[in-house]
Amino acid sequence: MEKISGLTYNEDFYVGYSPERINPGDKEHRVTNILKVTAGSTPEVADYVDALYASIITAGTHKTSSIKVAEAAKVIENTQRDVNIALINELSLIFHKLGIDTLEVLEAAGTKWNFLPFRPGLVGGHCIGVDPYYLTHKAQEIGYHPEIILAGRRINDGMGSHVVERVVKLMTQNRIHAVDARVLILGFTFKENCPDLRNTRVIDIIGEFNDYHANVDIYDPWVNADDLEHEYGIRPVDKLENGQYDAIVLAVAHDQFKDMGIDDIHALGKDRHILFDVKNILPADRVDGRL
Repeated sequence: MEKISGLTYNEDFYVGYSPERINPGDKEHRVTNILKVTAGSTPEVADYVDALYASIITAGTHKTSSIKVAEAAKVIENTQRDVNIALINELSLIFHKLGIDTLEVLEAAGTKWNFLPFRPGLVGGHCIGVDPYYLTHKAQEIGYHPEIILAGRRINDGMGSHVVERVVKLMTQNRIHAVDARVLILGFTFKENCPDLRNTRVIDIIGEFNDYHANVDIYDPWVNADDLEHEYGIRPVDKLENGQYDAIVLAVAHDQFKDMGIDDIHALGKDRHILFDVKNILPADRVDGRL
């Protein structure tokens, strides 16, 4: 800003900052009832910015001592969630090899009062799958090589490949050829009940199936078809037909898919097909696999 304007920072212009805390698709936690972290480039600006937000944020504000602190807080909010999900994803990988149902284990462990209720799955979106890299990049700039954060990122980034590997193995065990198979992916957005496509990891599942030369259809009632085609070069199907698919992957837990019910979802498949539940929302005894 100094270079372009010719003005001097904290003399001719000042900076205020408040990191975003919006949660797409969440009708309960909105801008005004989420506590706002604030900061400014000088104490006076910090007071001004904090007062400005306090005038509209009913949940209150938390003024920090610097913009760096406010941004660091934002980054670790998402990094903490990313690492926690990575732990559960890794446990899911282990339990699968042990022949143990991950969700059943998590439900049992969840009876302890302080067990955190995270679930395995794909980690995308514009924050959780991105912000950790800001922190790790800065850490490496100052000579520190982060281990836990990057390990968590590697695990989470590999879950799409893991899902397809399991689906293809199930197909092979049931004498269904992956090459030229018709595969339906239910859901494309990065989270349930919102139209946000940013950094969705469902694209990883599609890419892996494409490597097997399968024919993949996408169905997502929340997605704008033109936006999907523009961003990812994929045109979703606008309606579902029964008896068409060799494999069905429920990738996003939209309410519409819950409302369909297990029988209607199975009806989309051929007489012999695989149904894999990434989100653990379908009855365990009616699916062929789940995380």
